[in-house]
Amino acid sequence: MRNTIFDEDKLLTKVAETPSENKPRFDWAEALDDNRFEIPKVRIADGAGDRDFHIAEVAEVIGEALTNLMISREENDIYTQQNRELVVESARIVADRLIERMAEEEGGVAPRLSFEELHRLIEKALVENDAYDVAKSLVISRSNETGYGSMDSNRNEIESSQIRLIRRSGQVVPWNSSKIEVAVRKAFLSLRLDSEPAVKIARKVTQSALGTGQAFINIEDVQDIVQEELMKQGFFKVAESYILYRARRRIERESGGPVEEVKQDSMIVVQKKDGTTYFWDGIDLKKRISFASIGLDLCLSSEIIEENLRRSVFSEISEEDLRKTIILNAKTLIERDGDFAKFAARILLTYVYEEVLGWNIAENSIEELKTFHAKGFKNYLKRGVEIKRLDASLLKLDVDKLSKAIDPSADLDFDYLGIQTLFDRYLVVDKTSESPVRLETPQLFWMRVAMGVFARDDQPEEQIISLYNLYKSRRFCSSTPTLFNSGTPHSQLSSCYLYKVDDTIESIMYRGIAENAFLSKWAGGLGGSWTSVRGTGSHIAGTNGESQGVIPFLKMHNDQLCAVNQGGKRKGSGCAYLESWHCDLTEFLELRKNTGDDRRRTHDMNTANWIPDLFMKRMESREKWTLFRSNEVPELHDLYGKAFEEKYVEYEAKAEKGEVWGHTIQAIELWKQMLKMLFETGHPWITFKDTCNIRSPQDHVGVIHSSNLCTEITLNTGADETAVCNLGSVVLDSHLQSDGSLDHEKLRDTIRIAVRALDNVIDVNFYPTDAAKTSNMRHRPIGMGVMGLQNALFAKNISFASQEAVEFNDEFMEAICYYAYEASSDLAKERGTYSSYRGSKWDRGILPQDSIKMLEEERGEPIDVSKESKMDWSVVREKIAKHGMRNSNVIAIAPTATISNIMGSSPCIEPTYKNLFVKSNLSGDFMVLNRYLVEDLKKEGLWGREMSDQLKYFDGELASIDQVPDWIKKKYLTAFDVSYEFVIASAARRQKWIDQSQSVNLFLGTPDLKSLSHMYRAAWRQGLKTTYYLRTLGASNIEKATVSMSQGQGKPLGNVADAPSAKKEYTEAEQKACSIEAMMNGEECEACQ
Repeated sequence: MRNTIFDEDKLLTKVAETPSENKPRFDWAEALDDNRFEIPKVRIADGAGDRDFHIAEVAEVIGEALTNLMISREENDIYTQQNRELVVESARIVADRLIERMAEEEGGVAPRLSFEELHRLIEKALVENDAYDVAKSLVISRSNETGYGSMDSNRNEIESSQIRLIRRSGQVVPWNSSKIEVAVRKAFLSLRLDSEPAVKIARKVTQSALGTGQAFINIEDVQDIVQEELMKQGFFKVAESYILYRARRRIERESGGPVEEVKQDSMIVVQKKDGTTYFWDGIDLKKRISFASIGLDLCLSSEIIEENLRRSVFSEISEEDLRKTIILNAKTLIERDGDFAKFAARILLTYVYEEVLGWNIAENSIEELKTFHAKGFKNYLKRGVEIKRLDASLLKLDVDKLSKAIDPSADLDFDYLGIQTLFDRYLVVDKTSESPVRLETPQLFWMRVAMGVFARDDQPEEQIISLYNLYKSRRFCSSTPTLFNSGTPHSQLSSCYLYKVDDTIESIMYRGIAENAFLSKWAGGLGGSWTSVRGTGSHIAGTNGESQGVIPFLKMHNDQLCAVNQGGKRKGSGCAYLESWHCDLTEFLELRKNTGDDRRRTHDMNTANWIPDLFMKRMESREKWTLFRSNEVPELHDLYGKAFEEKYVEYEAKAEKGEVWGHTIQAIELWKQMLKMLFETGHPWITFKDTCNIRSPQDHVGVIHSSNLCTEITLNTGADETAVCNLGSVVLDSHLQSDGSLDHEKLRDTIRIAVRALDNVIDVNFYPTDAAKTSNMRHRPIGMGVMGLQNALFAKNISFASQEAVEFNDEFMEAICYYAYEASSDLAKERGTYSSYRGSKWDRGILPQDSIKMLEEERGEPIDVSKESKMDWSVVREKIAKHGMRNSNVIAIAPTATISNIMGSSPCIEPTYKNLFVKSNLSGDFMVLNRYLVEDLKKEGLWGREMSDQLKYFDGELASIDQVPDWIKKKYLTAFDVSYEFVIASAARRQKWIDQSQSVNLFLGTPDLKSLSHMYRAAWRQGLKTTYYLRTLGASNIEKATVSMSQGQGKPLGNVADAPSAKKEYTEAEQKACSIEAMMNGEECEACQ
C-alpha cells in the first residue's frame, strides 16, 4: 500500500514534468457539447489582467490531469466514455459552485477568481466524484507551475525574507509555504480524504518555522514540524502515511544518485601568496553562483553566468586576482538585469565570509553560516578590543545572547553598491598585521553599531537586538559617523555641528578655526555663521586700523577643512553662512568662482545666503536694499520677523544721516547676482532666516544664526554653545503594505526604537569641544529623517510629478512626525525632559504645524501650503502637555548619500537621478540600474539586451525609446524632467510637520535666470526653511562601449563608442552648469549621512 503510493507519486511527477508535446492530446472540451447545463459568467485573474472564463477550460484541466494519471499507470485507452463522463460531471459540479457564488455577489455580478481558487474548486469536484487519484494528479501538475499555492504572494515574500530553506543538497532556497501545502494535499488525497486542511497546516508549519528565530532551516526539520502539526490536528492516519512516505524516499536517496559534473574548460592553476600552486576545479564558483542566485529572477542561466564569471581567468592566476576577476565580472552583469545587483553583492559576500569567518563555500554549507557568525562574533570582539579598535565595555555584555540574534540571511537583501561600500569603508579592519584583515561581516557590523549605542543602558541586550533588527531589515539606518565610530574607543557619533563666530580675533581663531579642526577630525560636518565678523573697511579700535573684512578668515577656514580630514576617512566639509545685509556680501557670492584673486576664493568650502523675509519682500516689490558693516548694526543678526524689520529700517535712517555706514542697491539686482552665482558655481545656497527662527521650537532660549553643512539642521548657536545634531533615517519603502499604503504599526515601532537610539547617542557621544557637549546635553536635539521616497512612489505606482505624490508626501511626513513626537514625549515620561524645555513652543502647546500661522502673522502674507491633517493629534498634544519632550528638536531630513547605498534605497527625498547611470563615490564607480523599471518592462515583455542597450545609449532616459509605453515613461521621469513645482510642493507639505528643516535639492534641466527666480520665490512663499544644491545637467555620460543598437532606432549600428554622433553634445550653458563634485553624475554630499 505504502510502496504503491510512493511509486505512483514518483511516476505521476515524472509524467507531469514531461513536455505536453511529448504526450497524447485529447479534445476533452468536446465532451461538453452534448451535455447542456448552465454556464456561469465568471472573470479570471491570470496575472495579465482579468478575462472571461470558459467552462471548456475546466474540462481541459481535468482531462490533462486524468491523462497524466492514465499514462503513469501505462493505460493506453484514455479517451473512453467513462473518462469523458467523469470530466463532464466534474465540470458540471464546478459550474454549479460558480453559479452559487455568483448568487452571493451583490447584484449578481460575475465573480472574480484567481487560478488557484478555480483549481481548488476543480479538486473539490473531483473529490465529490470519488476521483481522489485524479485530484492528486491535478495537484502534482499544478505544483510544477510557477506561483502555485493558496498562500498569497505577499505572505510568501515576507516569509522568504525572514527564513530560508536548506535542501538536502545544501542549496539554500527561499521559503515557500505552497510547497508544504502540496505535500500535505498529496498525503490527504492518497488516503482518499479531502485535502482542504492542507491550507491551515501549511500556514501553521510556516508560523512554527518562523517561530524558531532561525535564519535557515533544514528540510528535515520542516518535515518533522509537518508530522507534528498533522498529529496535533488529529490527522493520525495521514501522519502515519507521511512518515512512511518519507522513509521510502530516504531509502531511495541512500541507494545513491548522480554526482554533479564539474565543467572545466581548461586546467586552471592558481598561485597562492606563498608561491605554491593548486588546481582550481571551479566547484566553489558553482556554489557561489548557486548561493548568489537564491530567490532572484535572472535573465541568464547558471551556465551562461558561469561563463561570464570565468572571463579573463587564466592559468597561474593569483588567488587575489582570481577573486577580483570573479567579482568584477559579476559587477559587469548589473546592467543586464535588475536582480544582478544583488547577485554581484552575494558573490562579494562569499569572499567576505571567507576572509572574516574562515567559512569556505566549497567545504561548508550555507546552514553553517549562522554558527560561523556566532563563533566569529566572540573572536571578533576580543580581537577588536585587543588592538584598541573596539571599546572594552562591549565584552561585558551578554555576548552569547547577542550572537544568537545575528541573522546572516539578512545579507541576501544587499545590492552590490551597498556591500562594496561597507567592504571598502565601514567594516573594521585589523591593520596591525602585515596584511590588513577585515574583522566584520555586514551583520557583525550592524551588531557592533547597535551595541555601541545601547551598551550603557541597564540590561541593554533587548534594546541592542531591537536596533540591530531595524538595521538588518532595512527599516532604519544611523548616520555615517555613528556607523564609523559606535562601539569604538572614540565614539564620536554625531553628524554635524553649528557654530557662531563673534566679532573678535579670539572667537575667529578659536571658534572659527581651532574648534572646527577638532570637530572635523572626528567626522563632523560644519555649518556656521560668520555674519558678526565686521566687514571690509570697518574701524578696528585696538589698532586704529581698518578691517580686511570676513573674506580672508573664510579663506583660512577653507584651508583648515583641507588640512584636517574627517576621521581619516573623508575630507573635511563645511559651509559658511552670511546674512544678506553684510557689506562683504558681493564678494561672498563669488567665493566659489574659478576666476579672480585666488587668495579671496574658497574652492573647498560651501557657502550659503542667510536671507531675511524683508529682503524677499523688497525684491518682489522692486525696492532698495542696504548693506551694513555688522559691527555698526550688532542687533540685526539676533533679530528676525517684525523686530528685525523695525531695527533694519531704523539703521537705514541712520545710514542716510551718515551715523552708520551703508551702501544702497536695488534688491532685485542683488537677487539676480545671487542667482547668477548659484547657477555658475552652485553657491551660495538659498536659506531663509525668518522662517527658521519663527517656527523654531526653541525660540525662548536663543536664535538660529545659520543652518548646517547640508541645510537640514536649524538649532540655536551662541558664545558657549556649538549646536550638535544626531542623525538617522527611516527607510520609507520598507514601511509600505502590499497595496502601497503606509504600514502604521510597523512605522510606529521603527520610530520608537530609532528615537530611543538617537537620544542615547547624546549620552554615549564623544565630544571634541566643551561648547558642543554643553549644547547637546542642554537641549538634546536629534534629527530623524527619511530615505526611499522615490522607491516608495515606484512601489505605489505613482509618478513623482503628480498631485498624488504631493499628497503622499503630506501623508507619510505627518505619520513620521506624529510617531516621533509621541516617542520623544514617552521618553520624557521615562527619563525626564530636556533641561531647557520650560518656555519652549512644546511647553506652550505649539506644535510645528501650528507655527505656520505665526509665520504668516510675522510675514504679513499667507503661506501657500495645505493646513489639513489626517491623524488625531489630540493624543500627542495631551502627552506633551503631561510629560513634556525629551528632545528640543526631533525631525530633520538630511541627505542620505552613503547610507541609502548601504540600505539599497533611493536617496533621501529626491527623484531618481537616472534610470541607468554610473555612480561615483569614495568606493569607486558603480553602474546603477533601476530595478523597478526593469520589473515593469519585464511585465510588458520589453526587457532584454536590446532595451538595455537603448537605455544605456539614451543615458537612462526613456523619452526617446518608442517601445516604452507612456505610463512607464511618466512613472519613471528622472530628476531633470520632474517640474520644480512638484518638488517644492512636496517639500512644503513635509516642512509643515517638521520641527527643523530638510535638505531639498532643486533640479533644472535647462536653467535660466527667470526659472531660477520663480523656483526660489516659490520655495519662500510655500514656507520652506532652506534649500540645498541647485542641480543642473553636467556633461557626463554613461560609457557606451558595449552598446549595439538595432536598425530602425534612428541611431547607428555597431559599437556606438566608435561613432562620433553617439557622444551627446552640450550647449555652452550646460557646460557652464554647476559642476561641483557633489553634483556631478548624480552624486551627493557625504558629510552628514
